[in-house]
Amino acid sequence: MAAAVAALAATLAGAAAHAELEDEIQVYTDDINKPGEFHLELHVNNTPEGRSAPDYPGEVTPNHGTRINPEFSYGLTDALEAGMYIPTNLQSNGAYSVAGSKLRLKWMPVRPGEHGGWYAGENVELSDLAKKYSESRLTMEFRTIGGYHDDTWLIAFNPIFDLNLSPDTDRRNPDFNIGLKVSRRIFQGVLLGPEYYSDFGHVRHFDSWGAQNNMLYLVTDVDRGPLPFQFGVGRGLTPATDKWTVKAIFEIPFD
Repeated sequence: MAAAVAALAATLAGAAAHAELEDEIQVYTDDINKPGEFHLELHVNNTPEGRSAPDYPGEVTPNHGTRINPEFSYGLTDALEAGMYIPTNLQSNGAYSVAGSKLRLKWMPVRPGEHGGWYAGENVELSDLAKKYSESRLTMEFRTIGGYHDDTWLIAFNPIFDLNLSPDTDRRNPDFNIGLKVSRRIFQGVLLGPEYYSDFGHVRHFDSWGAQNNMLYLVTDVDRGPLPFQFGVGRGLTPATDKWTVKAIFEIPFD
């Protein structure tokens, strides 16, 4: 019986063929650069215990690996921001490599007022990652951004469609993901709350629960002092998900 259960878990884990380097683990909110403003964020995450069996031939798996992803962004207008990522990966054996590059454009036409309110926008991202980090080398992400924040609460919801662009993939059947964030201010400049991420699979036929990638984080956002940062610890909820992931985002000052 134990062997059968283990085999079933391995089958479910292997069924989730939507693997891509977890270079950025973040729910997008209404944050946007002012026109002419330049920012640098450093995204870092590590998998102390995770998936070690590849989802496709040649994939570099996340177990014991560390992803380091600098993100450069520049404000174009009051509602438009351009960004670029350079994802990198450090394997448990010490091998380090640049995974590729990503370009994005964020549009936030609905912004909250001075004391808070609702917000809405869209982020479009084009990725070019090495085959060992993404089953489809070229992908495009369409991320809707919506939510509410005031002096006490921050709520954000991101429905996401990931479209494969490489010729050897199914380009007419995008993946559907969601990101959800609910945070409460516990001190001045300090928020605490959960973040939930789920990859349902291809839109034409969602994966079963066990084959979906579902992760729940407890996250704190600290916007005080010389180095604002976010830190979170995540627990996988299904056999297809890494068991533990630790993530951080650092805002590098330029003043």
